Amino acid sequence: MSNPNPSLESEKEHPLRKDVRFLGHILGDVLVMQGGPNLLQQVEEIRELTKELRASGDPELLKRCKQVIRELPPSMRRDVIRAFAIYFQLVNIAEQNHRIRRHREYRRGEESSAQPFSIESAVRTLKEMELTADQVASMLDQLSLELIMTAHPTEAMRRTILDIHHRIADHVARLGDPLLTESVKKQIRDELLAEVITLWQSDELRHRKPTVLDEVRNGLYYMDETLFDVLPEVHRELEHALERHYPERNWHVPCFLRFGSWIGGDRDGNPWVTPEVTWQTLKMQRALVIEKYERSIRRMIGKLSHSTRQVNIPSQLIDSLKKDEQEVVLEDIGQGKWRNEHEPYRRKCTYILARLRHTCLNQQDRGAYDSVEPFLEDLKLIDRSLRTHQAHAIADGELAILIRQVELFGFHLLTLDVRQDSGEHEAALTEILSSLGIVSDYKGLSEEEKIKLLTDLLADPRPLTSSFMSFSDDTRECLELFHVISRAKREFGPESIRNYLISMTQGTSDLLEVVLFAKEVGLWQQTPEGPVSSLHVVPLLETIDDLHRAAEIMEAYYQHPCFVPDRKNGFDVQEIMLGYSDSNKDGGVLTANWELFRAQKELSRLSTRYGMAVRFFHGRGGALGRGGGPLNQSIMAQPPETLDGGVKITEQGEVLSSRYALKPIAYRSLEQATSALLTSAAGAFFGEAAEPEPRWLEWMESISTTARERYQQLVFQDERFIPFFHQATPLPEIGELNIGSRPSRRKNSQAFESLRAIPWVFSWTQSRYLFPAWFAAGTGLSRLLREKGGLEALQEMYQSWSFFRTLVDNLQMALAKADLVIAREYSTLAGEEGEALFRLIEEEYRQTRETVLAITKQSEILDYIPVIQESVRLRNPYVDPLSFIQVYLLGERRKDEDPQSRQDELEQVLLTINGIAAGLRNTG
Repeated sequence: MSNPNPSLESEKEHPLRKDVRFLGHILGDVLVMQGGPNLLQQVEEIRELTKELRASGDPELLKRCKQVIRELPPSMRRDVIRAFAIYFQLVNIAEQNHRIRRHREYRRGEESSAQPFSIESAVRTLKEMELTADQVASMLDQLSLELIMTAHPTEAMRRTILDIHHRIADHVARLGDPLLTESVKKQIRDELLAEVITLWQSDELRHRKPTVLDEVRNGLYYMDETLFDVLPEVHRELEHALERHYPERNWHVPCFLRFGSWIGGDRDGNPWVTPEVTWQTLKMQRALVIEKYERSIRRMIGKLSHSTRQVNIPSQLIDSLKKDEQEVVLEDIGQGKWRNEHEPYRRKCTYILARLRHTCLNQQDRGAYDSVEPFLEDLKLIDRSLRTHQAHAIADGELAILIRQVELFGFHLLTLDVRQDSGEHEAALTEILSSLGIVSDYKGLSEEEKIKLLTDLLADPRPLTSSFMSFSDDTRECLELFHVISRAKREFGPESIRNYLISMTQGTSDLLEVVLFAKEVGLWQQTPEGPVSSLHVVPLLETIDDLHRAAEIMEAYYQHPCFVPDRKNGFDVQEIMLGYSDSNKDGGVLTANWELFRAQKELSRLSTRYGMAVRFFHGRGGALGRGGGPLNQSIMAQPPETLDGGVKITEQGEVLSSRYALKPIAYRSLEQATSALLTSAAGAFFGEAAEPEPRWLEWMESISTTARERYQQLVFQDERFIPFFHQATPLPEIGELNIGSRPSRRKNSQAFESLRAIPWVFSWTQSRYLFPAWFAAGTGLSRLLREKGGLEALQEMYQSWSFFRTLVDNLQMALAKADLVIAREYSTLAGEEGEALFRLIEEEYRQTRETVLAITKQSEILDYIPVIQESVRLRNPYVDPLSFIQVYLLGERRKDEDPQSRQDELEQVLLTINGIAAGLRNTG
């Protein structure tokens, strides 16, 4: 198959074009082998037709294209779908390999040419700002970036397919070695051919939904394969850069970059995340991290052959060995005493191995570590001892990496956040208080009455419940969860679970209810010095109305006598999560972004008044309609004053595989994030943070109000819209994709409010509208255009206000990726009403596009990034065949009455969904 990017003539892109052609030829060979020349000919005919149609817009070509698709026999149609889908998978692999290659070339290049958004370039910026080493060190003590893996179902590909991709990527990377002989090149090509054949002959679709523990294993895959090694590498590179530019200081960078997880702890709307599943998740995480430590210790045993016959060993190490002999049982784990008594490091590592194994089995009486600190001290003892006999190079190598890994991952690997909907706590408390005769209908109380009652209950030292009381299954599970959290902190360490997030936080009582449940199990206690808590309660503010009332909710919480902030490096911090998906679904992209920005500013000012920082937790998805975009841009888009409490961002679905499946890509993604964090924080801490002009805020409020009215007028008030959405997108079929354990709706309801944001965005992406990422923005922005000097005002905001510039640039990206030519085809599935609504949406698209072009002073969307502009322009047409086939199949399936035919058509629809996701590099 042909290269979709033939016009990329830059010399830098030549290797990419070469890889794409190479992989395309291999796929062509596989198509002939598996389907005969006729299959390849059919694929090429459809490709040429859609390419010509894109160039000319000829209605006759459109009819011809549809006719060819209609006339495809079902088996041939299936093969055509798979051919295009696999082609895009191979193109994506080639692009990833090219990104790795470009990064490697920068690293090998001249010292003066640091790659943009590299750690080196960031540290140079700090130096150019004339920051001192002490200032940089104090900034690093305050900074943190935590990326949270979630099981949100947006990864359409099976783990098996991703594994094949990984192997193909390895083979493509090997071909870049200039020293390869022709025979080795042929061998690699043969191996690639075998992998593509395997890809062709493997099932792309999951035939059952993954369980929650399947999702846990998928998340742990990234820790095992890449992140366990890459995170220390990022910290190490920052230390090296600081040593180069600030040699006057001995640097040990704090663990500022971490990963956490929701997988196994996120029970919001997922009945399968039970307390037992949460417990099993924590056990799986501990087992993996200890296994990783054991592998490192065994490697060290092989290397640390230093003998007391050759070097002197400090007495502290000798004393620790004597203590180990008394405390540690070796024989029952198949590891006897080290055979050579003159090799103290090997002896010490043998005892460490035994302690680790006993820790994993929770065998405290056999020498298990009671926490991670004694393990870390054992490693540091070896480090100090090695340095006494000038073995610095050994200490600075694998041992230093292991010490950093222990500092990062402890015995818990990933801090697990627990999340639950506020309504579940309210329902459980209503039942408990009713059974005790305290109040018959807690749920029916006003917010003020709830807060007063909760305050009294928290002040009462007596527990509310006991093991002898009987409750409904839901209430019993709610109580059991808090017992599991308490037990987990004792067994897996205090960092195993730190935060309890409350979805749909709508009042201060929602926070106090969780504090009350924490009190029941001793996670919150009242002491003579005041309340103490080992569980941090975190609101999740999701809807526009909740964001409006965010400061009111949090101020009442801060003033409450039971409030306990989190502590970070001696500072009080309150974490607050902001929901990008539901706020967008509720009010549209422009209003959601504005309300999120305004809420952050208000909450930062409020928290500062109470002597605290805020750690904002950004609940972003992979798609533009859910706050998605490059990680470094997400960080740079935050108001500068919000960085001092740390930043948390969700990483979910296909984002995990695209960013973290390969070590070089994972390193580059995290390096870019680190660079953005350092430069943004430096400007905020030591520069003059530019505040937006008051008039900009007034204009933005007016723009947002107009956009929100337009958005809600269509989505919530036009009775035609929801039927159109169901008919003109593959929403019903997306529900059949087995891509997550969680139901696609919060309740067993077809109401729009119950629909989760992920299928909402996924459906609009598949149908090429990208509706959530831009709709109503044009109407909102045009509100100011109608006033005298309005265009100049918008252009001024774009040039001088980073928030507004980021907002407009994201609109540009959405407008470029949206394709209303193809979207029109989907609207035909909704009949005459579909045509009317399409015209309405099309007009809004036109208005948004024209307004954005006027603001940015461009003649075409994305003129300011010609590489991305060209990539989008050239990639979109190659998705067209899959879109045309999907529209045809949706129409046939929805009128077909034969169950077997409907099932066959559904399977092919699901294949097109996977293919379009690969082609657009995005799902939800």
